[in-house]
Amino acid sequence: MSNKIKAVIFDLDGTLLYTLEDLKNAVNYALEQQNMPIRTLDEVRRFVGNGVGKLMERAVPDGLSNPEFDKTFDIFKEYYGKHCNDNTSPYPGIMDLLETLEKKNIKMAIVSNKIDSAVKELDKLYFKNYMMAAIGEMEGVRRKPAPDTALKAMKELGVQPDEALYVGDSDVDIATAKNAGLRCISVKWGFRDEEFLLEHGASDLIDEPMQLLDYLG
Repeated sequence: MSNKIKAVIFDLDGTLLYTLEDLKNAVNYALEQQNMPIRTLDEVRRFVGNGVGKLMERAVPDGLSNPEFDKTFDIFKEYYGKHCNDNTSPYPGIMDLLETLEKKNIKMAIVSNKIDSAVKELDKLYFKNYMMAAIGEMEGVRRKPAPDTALKAMKELGVQPDEALYVGDSDVDIATAKNAGLRCISVKWGFRDEEFLLEHGASDLIDEPMQLLDYLG
């Protein structure tokens, strides 16, 4: 890679933040309100990655064809909006990494398939001193693995694909990076294990946040 890395674009859930507990609680609150069977933490782990609509489609019996789907999804969104930070926290080593990147004048952004308002709220709570952009799922912008949010982030950061790294924990992130022309660094502490990531094309994997520094060039 000829250019020195100037920016890092991060996925949010499973990469920067452990959010699984709060997602599971919101899913199960919505399901319980509708007298539907609840889901385990491991099931929710497998359901996440493609946005909350797809999460609920997978969690609700019969998915979109369930006549109560829309109401259940609305209950989830309202509950999660109020409780998205009850048990959420940055992964160990993440804040040290962000501080180090800032000292190295590396620009940073978040791109997520989480609802944009929740992305911005969590960014403000945890990362406001570091991120120049925080982009979630919104109307008119295709969600990952389409490259739209990553391209939007690069535009806001003022960098080209060969000047940035993309960091994520899932197959969706690997595909997003590829579609946006970015090199993907896959993290092993998130919602997908190493075997799954390798099966889905991961080429660069890290065990802990500070190992990302090795890829800055």
